[in-house]
Amino acid sequence: MAEARNYLDRFMTVYSSLPLEERKLPVVVVSSEPISWNMAYAEIKANTELGLQIAEKMVVLKII
Repeated sequence: MAEARNYLDRFMTVYSSLPLEERKLPVVVVSSEPISWNMAYAEIKANTELGLQIAEKMVVLKII
């Protein structure tokens, strides 16, 4: 099983180039809940199950 931390470098490449205001906006929807860049960062960094779902969805959507 993959871990969210495996996606952290890819995520950080995109996240670090975003303006601060952009980070507050939704980037993906998981289980009918909009996920902001900031929330995605926290979940992926903490290596949670939600973080893994977020990261995998971002890869499929070619965001990261």
